[in-house]
Amino acid sequence: MNQKMPIAIYALAVGAFGIGTTEFIVMGLLMEMARDFNTSISGAGYIITVYALGVVLGAPLLTPFLSRLPRRPALIGLMALFTLGNAACALAGSFWQILLARLLTSFVHASYFGIGSVVAADLAPAGKKSSALSTMFLGATLANVIGVPLGTVIGQAYGWRSSFCAVTLVGLLATLATALFVPKLARPTAAPNLRAELRVLRQPDMLQAFAVTVLGFGGTFAAFTYIAPFLTQVTGLSEQYVSPMLVLFGLGMVVGNPIGGKLADRNTALALRWTLGALATVLLLLVPFAHNPYVVAALIFLFGAAMFATISPLQTQVLERGTGAPTLAAACNIAAFNLGNAGGAWVGGVVIASGLGISMVPAFGALITLAGLAVVFLYGRGNAVAANG
Repeated sequence: MNQKMPIAIYALAVGAFGIGTTEFIVMGLLMEMARDFNTSISGAGYIITVYALGVVLGAPLLTPFLSRLPRRPALIGLMALFTLGNAACALAGSFWQILLARLLTSFVHASYFGIGSVVAADLAPAGKKSSALSTMFLGATLANVIGVPLGTVIGQAYGWRSSFCAVTLVGLLATLATALFVPKLARPTAAPNLRAELRVLRQPDMLQAFAVTVLGFGGTFAAFTYIAPFLTQVTGLSEQYVSPMLVLFGLGMVVGNPIGGKLADRNTALALRWTLGALATVLLLLVPFAHNPYVVAALIFLFGAAMFATISPLQTQVLERGTGAPTLAAACNIAAFNLGNAGGAWVGGVVIASGLGISMVPAFGALITLAGLAVVFLYGRGNAVAANG
């Protein structure tokens, strides 16, 4: 019998939609915000950097405390904090205030996805845990297809503050949906032992899982960060075609997200090999076909599909190995995603600054992802040797 996903998981997806939107919306509004705060584009880039830093810091600082609380109130509180943070962004009167508001908002990110992943897995029908995760993360997928483009249009038409007002409304909706549809879940039978949980996270198999996330997913942001100049300066498209290409990328995410979940439901290790292999292949193909707009359009769609197909297997892998600290493990893996994002973007910048050019950035992104794939194979080989030894 094909069991349906509980409505609670879709309520979690609303929160994921809001978080995904607020994370990336600044990229489309950076020039407007720079002008308003009388700073340079590179200076305004700190609005993005501080968010990523907050995600990495929030995972180990906030999640251990929240893991002691019943999960439903914790999720409601996180979405309330998210709503407050975005309202503070809309009202920020100085550059330092917007940085602090973004930092406050970012603390929600890892803990929400960490706790939400555990709740989604617990509420999932039998044999559908990875599909439940992909359903929750569908909200983040749709944020890139709908939330970010729509928020950018609103911000350009009515000012960037209006975009944050819109995200604040999404936060209110997510808070209400969580309160109405996520059931009351039992408090953890015993207060989590932070030292014991940290010992779980320091185990070699957990460190390997985090390394796969940082490297495997990190390759995507080496290319994605510079996708607009790649399309205009290398492929030769005019700027008016960048937005449609990004929508195409987002549609690929919608297709790839459930595929990754279904593959991981069958075999997590095999799913990682297929999805990371597909991602590296697409990135490599962008180099020789960079000047053909029709092939690039197809590859951009496949890039989005392969990118989001990796998320469920990467998160499932951590949940499978971190049974002694599931919430903290899931949250730290979200931090690992953001470390990969920052590292990949940095590598892409180094490649461009070195004189190799934007056209070679996807190739280096592919190398990073292949390094993550190599870790998957090395771990599998090590397990085989241990089993035979």
